[in-house]
Amino acid sequence: MPFSSFWQENRAALAAVAVALAALLACVTIVPETEQAVVVRFGEPVRVINRFRPNADFGSTGAGLIFRLPMAERLVRIDKRVLSVDMERQQVLSTDQQRIEVDAYARFRVIDPVRMVRSAGTTERLEEQLQPILSSVLRQELGKRTFQSLLTAERGQAMKNIRTGLDREAREYGAQIIDVRIKRADLPDGTPLESAFARMAAAREQEATTIVALGQKNAQITRATAEANAARVYAEAFNKDPAFYDFYRAMQSYDTTFSNPKNAGTSTILLSPESDYLRQFKGKAGN
Repeated sequence: MPFSSFWQENRAALAAVAVALAALLACVTIVPETEQAVVVRFGEPVRVINRFRPNADFGSTGAGLIFRLPMAERLVRIDKRVLSVDMERQQVLSTDQQRIEVDAYARFRVIDPVRMVRSAGTTERLEEQLQPILSSVLRQELGKRTFQSLLTAERGQAMKNIRTGLDREAREYGAQIIDVRIKRADLPDGTPLESAFARMAAAREQEATTIVALGQKNAQITRATAEANAARVYAEAFNKDPAFYDFYRAMQSYDTTFSNPKNAGTSTILLSPESDYLRQFKGKAGN
């Protein structure tokens, strides 16, 4: 049978099949594993497809083919993966009156898609909502700290506080803040930067001077203590045996005077045999 004759005889049936197929295709859509979808019926969210669940394996959350009512229901697709929002580079005034140029970003995930749809509508709108909130929270936290604190371990606590504050605000939009990071935190180029370096150098020099002065003070105290202990030991030895102490000190003096190699052949000493300095050479007879 020619195709034209077949078409003429079955035109109504073929048209009905085509309409039914088009209607079926309009009712069926695909939601991949990387997305979660909110079904909105006449402007009101009614159900969620492939909702995010912590620690849930791929393939067990409802992704794949779904059915919806054409014309009455529409799908709002939301990325299920971890997303990021960048903050525009801006200046923050620290407690030490330094203007810091900060460049930061936050990573987040949508955990309540229905609330997100009602509050923001789309993921793009959500990012636009979170950006000024991130700027505000970051400015408030860094405004409580000095510039030097951002170069130490205290920076980690500051980032934790920023993440907590931003997460509290993001929950109102159905999002969870996973992490907040500062990419750069620098002083502006030019005179402010040079003056800051000069102040830092002066502070380090003052700290070094203080350390040296403290070391000298401790050295003097140690030396004075040692000399006092030595004098005490000498005094105790003299009180126990004055004759031996006098002999010992005389021997030390003789050794220094007569056997010093530096004085060999360079000087002459003339002493009378009756000199009191030589009394220890006379033995018991001289005492």
